[in-house]
Formats: sequence, structure tokens, C-alpha cells
Amino acid sequence: MSAATTTRTPAAPAEPRTAALPPISWKLPIALTVLALGALLFFGILPAGGKTTTFRISTASDLIQIDPITVGSKSTALVLGILALALAGLAWWAAAARRKLGWWLPALFGVLWVLAFLCWAGEGKTIPLTGLLSGALFLSVPLVFGSMSGILCERVGIINIAIEGQLLAGAFLAAVVASSTGNPYAGLVAAPIAGALVGLLLVIFAVRYWVDQIIVGVVLNVLVIGVTNYLFSTVLTADPATWNRRTPLPVLPIPGLSDIPIIGPVLFRQTLLVYLMYITVAVLQVYLFRSRWGLRLRAVGEHPKAADTVGIKVNRTRVKNAILGGAVAGLGGSFFTVAAGLAFGREMTGGKGYIALAAMILGRWNPLGALAAALLFGFSDNLQTVLGIVGTPIPSQLMLMTPYVVTIFAVAGFVGRVRPPASEGIPYKK
Repeated sequence: MSAATTTRTPAAPAEPRTAALPPISWKLPIALTVLALGALLFFGILPAGGKTTTFRISTASDLIQIDPITVGSKSTALVLGILALALAGLAWWAAAARRKLGWWLPALFGVLWVLAFLCWAGEGKTIPLTGLLSGALFLSVPLVFGSMSGILCERVGIINIAIEGQLLAGAFLAAVVASSTGNPYAGLVAAPIAGALVGLLLVIFAVRYWVDQIIVGVVLNVLVIGVTNYLFSTVLTADPATWNRRTPLPVLPIPGLSDIPIIGPVLFRQTLLVYLMYITVAVLQVYLFRSRWGLRLRAVGEHPKAADTVGIKVNRTRVKNAILGGAVAGLGGSFFTVAAGLAFGREMTGGKGYIALAAMILGRWNPLGALAAALLFGFSDNLQTVLGIVGTPIPSQLMLMTPYVVTIFAVAGFVGRVRPPASEGIPYKK
């Protein structure tokens, strides 16, 4: 052959690309270590010891009676602190290995820490454990309904600061209707109507007139406080026997289930409102993430323009869900009157709507997460009441601060980075 033969050298094989590793977050291990060392030191090592703590498990109406459990205060707290420190070590290992251990680790750590705290705080006394848990669930009811309302609104892009006003309006109308009819269930039906009306006002200004949603929510809270205070001082006070007498919901124990030790009195010996709370959380969790309605709802909150292009009525969806969210919060407002067996009082919600917002953020706009956060706040609220009754070395002022301190830590980002829906608070202008 006259032409020179050219040879091609084979190309070197391309080096495989390694995926970028996620950054390591040391926030959880550090927090757990600090708390575990604090429990070990202040609850297990420093106390003098020699006394016992008694935990009363059964109630008088339980079918199966369990004897109270008495443990050594210092020794038990010491063991629990060591176990909590071991879990903190596991969190360090998981963070270094970039492994996710799930929600069970902080949940188990919290149980151990609280038990160590109760051993120390209840030294020489008796802690009604079942009553503590039952009261915590009951006090979390308005927080759960309020956080569910926030999820329904903010998942479609409406910031609902007016939860406080919706709870108060629901409490007011529930008390008036139940008192005038003599039927607490009538008040339970009327409460969502009041909350839905407040939600309607919120969505009119937010969707129709594009007013800043945070300002509208704050104004609505002030408006509801003013209107209910005026009606309380003029109408309800003038004739309390007709318009503002106590009409409590009866406790409805579920046969069989209510007799189970600990679980029965806590979960299945409650009023109808608590059972409605179970249903609301379960239905919202399923429909929000497992249904066409939930997909549309989340699409409107994340990318309204894309939702509009596929035929979803963005503003109509926002209006419907904001009103529904107001109704859910109004139903939670009936807790303060007919569920708690109290007459209506001025500003009786006491800022629970804002704590419900914190529970929603702590739960990452997820119904089950918001439920867990609301239970945490309800437990911290009831804990200061129970410990104040049995008598503890902790000043009552510090115990009263507990729910709000937990709220501050929650919204300050100690639970990790949270991302709200992308179009939250942004009016959709077609």
C-alpha cells in the first residue's frame, strides 16, 4: 500500500463522576449532647439522693389496676441520663456517616430526658403519669386544629396569621349557641361557621384586593378581639344565664379501648372534639399527599402559574381552602368553651393561635409533623400545671415560661432548615 496507514490510539476511559456528598449537619448531635449532659449532671449527679419518686399509672375508673411504680430518684435519673448520652453518641456517628436514623431517635431521647426530669422534679412525691399525658393531649387540641388550619391555608399560598382570631371567634359562637340552645353539640356545629367567616374576610382582602396577608391577619385578630369583647360586655354579661352559661361536652369513653391501661384513658376517654381531631389529622394527611385534591392544592402553593396552565383555578382554590382552614380553626376554638366546660371570657384563647403557627412550622407543613409539635407544646403546658400541683423545686414562673421557650426554640431553626411553600404570601395576578 502506497498510502501510510494511520493508527488511532484508543481514548482513555473517562473517570467516573462521584456524586457530591450532602453537607454534614452537626446541629442535632450537639443539641442532644448538651441536653444529655445537662440531664446527667443536674438530675443524676448533683442531687443529694436518698429519696424516691412514685409514678401513678392507673386511674380510679380503669378496669385493670396497676400498682404505682416507685423508683430511686437519683439512680433512675442517672441511668436515664447515661442512656440519653448514648443516643447522643449514636447521633454523632450517624451524622459523621451521613446516615439518617429517622424521627425515632429524637423521640426516644425526649422520652428519656423527660423521665429523668420527672424523677428529679417529683422527688419524694407522686406523679400522675396517665393524668399528665391525658391532660397534654387535651390541651393540644386547639393547637392541632390551628396548625391544620395553617397547613390548609399556607399550602395554597395564603399566610394565615388570623388563626388566633378564628379560634376566638369559634369559642365565642360555640358558647353563645350552646348556652342559648342548652345543647353543647349545637355549639360544636356553630364554631366552624365563625372561623369560616374570619377566613372569608382574610381571603377577600388577600385574593381580591392583594393586601399584605400578614397585615390582614393581624388586623383580623384585633377585630375579632374587639368585637367579642364588646359583645361580652354588653350582651353576654347582661344575661349570662341565657347567652353564656357553661354547657360542657360529655366525655365519651370507647367501650373496651378506654379500659386499656395508660393508652385507654389518654386516647379513648375523651370528648367528641378530640375524636374529631383524630379524624381531621388522618383525613388531611391522606388527602394532602395521596389524592388529586391534595396534588392540586400543593401545586397552587408551589407554582401557581404552572397550575393555571393545566386548568386549575388558582384563586378559586385559594378561596375554598382558606375558608375551609378557617372552619377547622373555628372548630378548634370550641375547645375553650364547650369542650373545656367553661363560659366565654375575654381573650380566652391566650395566644394559642400563634403557638399553633409555630407547631405548623416545626411540623414542616405536614399534618403528622404538626400533630407531633402540637402534642409537644401541649405536654409542656400541662407539665407546668401538674408539677405546680404536686410541688416542685422549680419556680412556678419558670414553669409558666416552658411552652413559650419551646416555641421560640422551634421557630428559631433548632429543628433544622424548613422551607415554606414557594408562593406563600404572593398574590396570583393572571
